[in-house]
Amino acid sequence: MGLPFLDSFSAAAGRGVWHADELGLADAQVVATGHAALDAELPGGGWPVGAMTELLQRAPEAHVWRLLLPALAQAVEARGGPVVLVGAPYEPCGPSLAAQGLPVEALMWIKSDAPPARLWACEQALRCADVAAVLAWLPQARVGELRRLQLAAAQHDVMLFVCRPESAARGASPARLRLQVESCAADSSQIELHILKRRGPPLAAPVMLPARNERMTALLAAARLRRKLRLQQQGAVPVGDTATSATVVRIDAWKGGPNALDRIAVVA
Repeated sequence: MGLPFLDSFSAAAGRGVWHADELGLADAQVVATGHAALDAELPGGGWPVGAMTELLQRAPEAHVWRLLLPALAQAVEARGGPVVLVGAPYEPCGPSLAAQGLPVEALMWIKSDAPPARLWACEQALRCADVAAVLAWLPQARVGELRRLQLAAAQHDVMLFVCRPESAARGASPARLRLQVESCAADSSQIELHILKRRGPPLAAPVMLPARNERMTALLAAARLRRKLRLQQQGAVPVGDTATSATVVRIDAWKGGPNALDRIAVVA
């Protein structure tokens, strides 16, 4: 009895083999990041669910909310549970997050400066069926500890984001996805995302994202205009330096809040 021809095996096997020069497919559920340029560079087109994504930053909270808010809001809507913040360096600005789709009541902030306590809280949150996602700041976590968190996220199908310092990029990590997040030196209105680890080829150039969403950009423009007009009224700014025209734009910044901004003026 003759042996089957080898090419028949290789052809069948090749259909299920990932080639390192191609962007891999997701082997589990993903949640769209809300940033089309980033989705196009991630396996499956989004953040992996049931896996750890590592964010490496120079400052502990720089651009985190801008990057993660769309996906966290989706996760809360889909699962109905809270987003657990472990060791967040600053208190989140509730009205700002709510205005962008993440309600304040969906946040659970666990404060602790002790690394073992943060790891314990993170692991317990991952094991809770009601939790929508976990966002943890773990600057001193070791590889073995991160591996344990990765396994807990996989067992319970929870999105896990771990923020660590830039220096951690030199070491190994069990994270499915690793990104270095930093401000663009040439343009402060942009964020540079360097994808250090993914199931795919190295990324030749960073992914560029706006540092602020359109609503925040409009609010800041309005604040600059109000400040300039106030200085003009005080005689501190020449009349010729003020804006010659403006457009009134309606923005529901915080529905129902006592300080809601119904209308703002932005430079036309």
